[in-house]
Amino acid sequence: MRNDATPGWTLIFAAWLVAAASTLGALFFGEVMHLPTCVLCWYQRIFMFPLALILPAGLFPFDRRVVRYALPLAVVGWTIAVFHQLLVAGVIPEEIRPCTQGVPCSQTVIEWFGFLTIPLLSVIAFSTIIALLIVTHFRSSK
Repeated sequence: MRNDATPGWTLIFAAWLVAAASTLGALFFGEVMHLPTCVLCWYQRIFMFPLALILPAGLFPFDRRVVRYALPLAVVGWTIAVFHQLLVAGVIPEEIRPCTQGVPCSQTVIEWFGFLTIPLLSVIAFSTIIALLIVTHFRSSK
Protein backbone atom coordinates (compact mmCIF):
# COMPACT_ATOMS: atom_id res chain seq x y z
CA MET A 1 0.00 0.00 0.00
CA ARG A 2 1.37 3.39 -0.96
CA ASN A 3 1.68 6.11 1.66
CA ASP A 4 -0.71 8.44 -0.19
CA ALA A 5 -3.44 5.77 -0.05
CA THR A 6 -3.24 5.31 3.74
CA PRO A 7 -5.65 8.11 4.80
CA GLY A 8 -8.24 7.02 2.22
CA TRP A 9 -7.83 3.38 3.19
CA THR A 10 -8.36 4.18 6.86
CA LEU A 11 -11.50 6.22 6.12
CA ILE A 12 -13.01 3.51 3.92
CA PHE A 13 -12.15 0.94 6.58
CA ALA A 14 -13.94 3.07 9.20
CA ALA A 15 -16.98 3.37 6.90
CA TRP A 16 -16.94 -0.40 6.50
CA LEU A 17 -16.82 -0.87 10.28
CA VAL A 18 -19.96 1.28 10.62
CA ALA A 19 -21.73 -0.61 7.81
CA ALA A 20 -20.72 -4.00 9.22
CA ALA A 21 -21.81 -3.06 12.76
CA SER A 22 -25.12 -1.73 11.41
CA THR A 23 -25.70 -4.90 9.40
CA LEU A 24 -24.88 -7.14 12.36
CA GLY A 25 -27.07 -4.99 14.62
CA ALA A 26 -30.03 -5.19 12.25
CA LEU A 27 -29.62 -8.96 11.97
CA PHE A 28 -29.34 -9.25 15.77
CA PHE A 29 -32.50 -7.21 16.34
CA GLY A 30 -34.46 -9.20 13.77
CA GLU A 31 -33.13 -12.74 14.03
CA VAL A 32 -32.02 -13.01 17.67
CA MET A 33 -34.32 -10.60 19.51
CA HIS A 34 -37.21 -11.26 17.07
CA LEU A 35 -38.15 -7.59 16.94
CA PRO A 36 -40.70 -6.79 14.24
CA THR A 37 -39.33 -5.07 11.14
CA CYS A 38 -41.38 -2.38 9.41
CA VAL A 39 -41.29 -1.63 5.69
CA LEU A 40 -39.06 1.44 6.05
CA CYS A 41 -36.58 -0.60 8.10
CA TRP A 42 -36.45 -3.16 5.30
CA TYR A 43 -35.69 -0.44 2.76
CA GLN A 44 -32.90 0.89 4.97
CA ARG A 45 -31.47 -2.62 5.20
CA ILE A 46 -31.59 -2.90 1.40
CA PHE A 47 -29.21 0.06 1.19
CA MET A 48 -27.02 -0.75 4.23
CA PHE A 49 -26.32 -4.46 3.70
CA PRO A 50 -24.56 -4.03 0.31
CA LEU A 51 -22.27 -1.40 1.85
CA ALA A 52 -20.89 -4.10 4.14
CA LEU A 53 -19.76 -5.95 0.99
CA ILE A 54 -18.87 -3.09 -1.38
CA LEU A 55 -16.67 -1.11 1.02
CA PRO A 56 -14.16 -3.89 1.78
CA ALA A 57 -13.92 -4.61 -1.96
CA GLY A 58 -12.34 -1.17 -2.29
CA LEU A 59 -9.76 -1.89 0.41
CA PHE A 60 -7.72 -4.77 -1.03
CA PRO A 61 -6.10 -3.22 -3.01
CA PHE A 62 -7.22 0.27 -2.11
CA ASP A 63 -9.39 1.77 -4.83
CA ARG A 64 -10.74 5.26 -4.17
CA ARG A 65 -13.41 4.68 -6.84
CA VAL A 66 -15.34 2.63 -4.29
CA VAL A 67 -16.76 5.98 -3.16
CA ARG A 68 -18.70 6.35 -6.40
CA TYR A 69 -20.41 3.00 -5.83
CA ALA A 70 -21.01 3.31 -2.10
CA LEU A 71 -22.08 6.95 -1.84
CA PRO A 72 -25.37 6.64 -3.81
CA LEU A 73 -26.42 3.68 -1.65
CA ALA A 74 -25.61 5.59 1.52
CA VAL A 75 -27.44 8.75 0.40
CA VAL A 76 -30.63 6.90 -0.55
CA GLY A 77 -30.51 4.89 2.69
CA TRP A 78 -29.95 8.11 4.65
CA THR A 79 -32.97 9.72 2.96
CA ILE A 80 -35.19 6.81 3.93
CA ALA A 81 -33.79 6.81 7.48
CA VAL A 82 -34.44 10.55 7.90
CA PHE A 83 -37.99 10.13 6.59
CA HIS A 84 -38.48 7.25 9.05
CA GLN A 85 -37.07 9.28 11.95
CA LEU A 86 -39.34 12.22 11.11
CA LEU A 87 -42.31 9.83 11.00
CA VAL A 88 -41.43 8.38 14.42
CA ALA A 89 -40.91 11.88 15.84
CA GLY A 90 -44.37 12.91 14.62
CA VAL A 91 -43.09 15.60 12.24
CA ILE A 92 -44.50 13.74 9.24
CA PRO A 93 -48.17 12.84 9.74
CA GLU A 94 -48.98 9.14 9.97
CA GLU A 95 -51.74 9.60 7.38
CA ILE A 96 -49.09 9.31 4.67
CA ARG A 97 -49.04 5.60 5.55
CA PRO A 98 -45.76 4.28 4.19
CA CYS A 99 -46.41 1.07 6.13
CA THR A 100 -49.87 -0.23 5.28
CA GLN A 101 -49.15 -3.87 6.18
CA GLY A 102 -47.43 -5.40 9.18
CA VAL A 103 -45.71 -3.29 11.80
CA PRO A 104 -46.53 0.43 11.75
CA CYS A 105 -43.46 2.50 10.83
CA SER A 106 -44.28 5.04 13.53
CA GLN A 107 -44.03 2.39 16.26
CA THR A 108 -41.01 2.72 18.57
CA VAL A 109 -39.68 -0.78 19.25
CA ILE A 110 -36.54 0.22 21.15
CA GLU A 111 -35.75 3.48 22.94
CA TRP A 112 -32.43 3.77 24.74
CA PHE A 113 -31.58 6.70 27.01
CA GLY A 114 -35.03 8.15 26.32
CA PHE A 115 -34.26 9.23 22.74
CA LEU A 116 -32.14 6.67 20.83
CA THR A 117 -34.40 4.68 18.50
CA ILE A 118 -33.61 2.28 15.66
CA PRO A 119 -34.41 4.89 12.97
CA LEU A 120 -32.12 7.40 14.72
CA LEU A 121 -29.35 4.78 14.86
CA SER A 122 -29.81 4.31 11.13
CA VAL A 123 -29.60 8.07 10.48
CA ILE A 124 -26.39 8.24 12.53
CA ALA A 125 -24.85 5.24 10.73
CA PHE A 126 -25.70 6.50 7.23
CA SER A 127 -24.55 10.04 8.13
CA THR A 128 -21.22 8.72 9.40
CA ILE A 129 -20.68 6.61 6.29
CA ILE A 130 -21.56 9.54 4.01
CA ALA A 131 -19.18 11.87 5.87
CA LEU A 132 -16.34 9.33 5.69
CA LEU A 133 -16.93 8.73 1.97
CA ILE A 134 -17.01 12.46 1.18
CA VAL A 135 -13.80 13.09 3.13
CA THR A 136 -12.20 10.13 1.33
CA HIS A 137 -13.22 11.58 -2.04
CA PHE A 138 -11.73 15.00 -1.33
CA ARG A 139 -8.55 13.69 0.28
CA SER A 140 -7.77 11.23 -2.48
CA SER A 141 -8.63 13.57 -5.37
CA LYS A 142 -5.73 15.89 -4.50
